[in-house]
Amino acid sequence: MAHLPAVDLGLMADHLSAHEGVIHKLKAYQEIVTNHQLRDIIRLQENVMRTHVWVMLALINPEYSHYVEVPPLSNGSTKHSFNSEKNEISHNNKWIVLELRNTAKNMSSTNYNSALMMQNTNVINAHIEMALQQHQLQKKYDEFITHMRWQFVPRVSVEEQVNTFLHFQHLL
Repeated sequence: MAHLPAVDLGLMADHLSAHEGVIHKLKAYQEIVTNHQLRDIIRLQENVMRTHVWVMLALINPEYSHYVEVPPLSNGSTKHSFNSEKNEISHNNKWIVLELRNTAKNMSSTNYNSALMMQNTNVINAHIEMALQQHQLQKKYDEFITHMRWQFVPRVSVEEQVNTFLHFQHLL
């Protein structure tokens, strides 16, 4: 894509460096985890990250003049029936999936926030789509974490919700 704005190129160069590190981390984690369903999600994230690298390189390439589309998330509709694990073999799986959920969340946020600063329409649209795909990966990790009962979500009382509602109701 000829004549990219400097901000677009700079942000993508930063993203590509981050992708290099994350891809290597994902490959290493695939060797450590013992749960096949978790390994499949990690492999999917690695493939998505490699696709995002291809998209950014196509956007950066001044010889490539076509509109660059982010391919749909492959294997996106696959539903896993998660198997429970014994505690002694799940310790690594737990910290890895918690960390990778955070990675997907941060990548999604970074892509979206970068899109808000970018100027080229194709670059903006690609980064919004990449943000959505990382969010989908985060949800896959969430499903796994929830199934394994590794997530704690504090709840508030109905009274606290009502008090908050009443406090801000004047804004309507």
